[in-house]
Amino acid sequence: MRITPETRMQRLVAEMTEARSAVLQAALDLPPAAQDAVFLGVWSAHDIVAHLVGWDYANLDAIEAILAGRLPAFYAAYDADWRTFNAELVRRYKQPSLAATVAAAQASLQALLNRLAALPAGDVYRDVGLRSPRGRRVTIAMLLTADVSDVRKHADQIRSFASQL
Repeated sequence: MRITPETRMQRLVAEMTEARSAVLQAALDLPPAAQDAVFLGVWSAHDIVAHLVGWDYANLDAIEAILAGRLPAFYAAYDADWRTFNAELVRRYKQPSLAATVAAAQASLQALLNRLAALPAGDVYRDVGLRSPRGRRVTIAMLLTADVSDVRKHADQIRSFASQL
């Protein structure tokens, strides 16, 4: 039996929601004194959450670019591990408290999910011929699947940090 784009999109949305819930809960479960403690390069759990907010908005812009047949603008900012781009996202979206940044992360994810809900599922998976600078096929689904993987990795990193406290 063939899996429809609608079913694939439902699964993607469920994965996005589950992954986000896990990373936010992991950050909130940290003792308050540890929420801003740097443990991942130059990042704290609070910074990680802020970077997720930024990527939600970057992905919202990317959806519009892909639908218009353009490569998402963030590819112009690519460097090792997106270091410079991520630093800018943290600077722009980090709120004074983790609770406020978590609320922003919930709102930005909801905005992204609302935009996805307004799209035909086929558009999410359609290959319009865009390729990343490294030659990878760029679709809305590819970007969001990569984001889910990143969010899950960050949840694991925060939980690992918490286990060492």
